[in-house]
Amino acid sequence: MFKYSATITTMASSHTAPAGVRWLNADEQSTWRAFLAMNKLIRETLERQLQQDAGMPMTYYIILAMLSEAPDRTLRMTELAAMAGTSQSQLSHAATRLEESGWIERRRCQGDKRGYQAVLTDAGFAILRSVSPSHVESVRSVLFDALTPQQVSQLRAIAGAVTNPEV
Repeated sequence: MFKYSATITTMASSHTAPAGVRWLNADEQSTWRAFLAMNKLIRETLERQLQQDAGMPMTYYIILAMLSEAPDRTLRMTELAAMAGTSQSQLSHAATRLEESGWIERRRCQGDKRGYQAVLTDAGFAILRSVSPSHVESVRSVLFDALTPQQVSQLRAIAGAVTNPEV
């Protein structure tokens, strides 16, 4: 089995290690590994739940959820890609599948011949509404049930510090 931390220690002490590398200390390394394991567990649990309950990957759920919260259930495709954390290409592929399912429509932006908007259809809103209770229960069971209210606040603060370091 590959020993990541042993490899890093060996790399850090080797004569070929790049100068100036800020290697992780043992506590940081342990935290990093725990974060990776947690992220994997959460993603796999939520992916499995959404595939089982709605036949969709989590990315599709996120797209539908972002549209459901937008004014008129409509977002410009570029804005939706940023909100969903996907590339334009990935969003385009997902949008094609979501259109085929009847869950969204793509429309040209008025006054902008190059831009497109994604619009959540009534069928898309219905599937989102039907799968949301089990999705939220999965989120709760895989993450929040293991945390105290203080830990939830700490996690929110940590996530904010990482994603918005200037704030």
